[in-house]
Amino acid sequence: MGHGVPAGRRPGRSGPARLAAIAIVAPLIGGCSLLGGLSGSRLVAPQSMTVTSPGFRADAPLPVQYTCMGGGLSPPLYWSEALRQPPKSFAVVVDDGQAPITPYVYWIVFDISASTTFIAQNAQNRLPTGARQAQNSAGNDRYDAPCPHGHSLHEYRFTVYALNAWLKLPDGAGLRTTWSAIARHVIGVGRLTVRAL
Repeated sequence: MGHGVPAGRRPGRSGPARLAAIAIVAPLIGGCSLLGGLSGSRLVAPQSMTVTSPGFRADAPLPVQYTCMGGGLSPPLYWSEALRQPPKSFAVVVDDGQAPITPYVYWIVFDISASTTFIAQNAQNRLPTGARQAQNSAGNDRYDAPCPHGHSLHEYRFTVYALNAWLKLPDGAGLRTTWSAIARHVIGVGRLTVRAL
């Protein structure tokens, strides 16, 4: 699924152009075409952010302690942004872009304060103040550690979204509901991707 956030109506847009824009945006509001990357189907691309981790690099395998074959810990993530519009909150999403059912979401954390620039290791047990967890693809509101195995490629994506609002959804909010809310409010995005068998 792609990700997207509707842009505001632009002055002077003709009727056919406006209808075309609505056709692009409508699926995003409905919760479809979200998970492949919000920048992929936006009318206006979100600004870039930097995401890093002291626990792994983009060119190295995902360490075993962050998988189901190790401690199953959520990894530490750090982000930085210099956005034209100051964010109101952040959301973190972990998914597998190469899963048989693509993409498979392992974790969603949202309503992270705009003053927060990292999420600690094993943060599912000590989230930043005010942050909440939405349901993942398994229906759990927690970090379900990836289980790389077999001979297929896995692409684990650790994505941070800067949002122009608080989502104000409850703990355990549904996957589609949360993605739709992220799509409506994203103004910046950064991603750290690792690949593993």
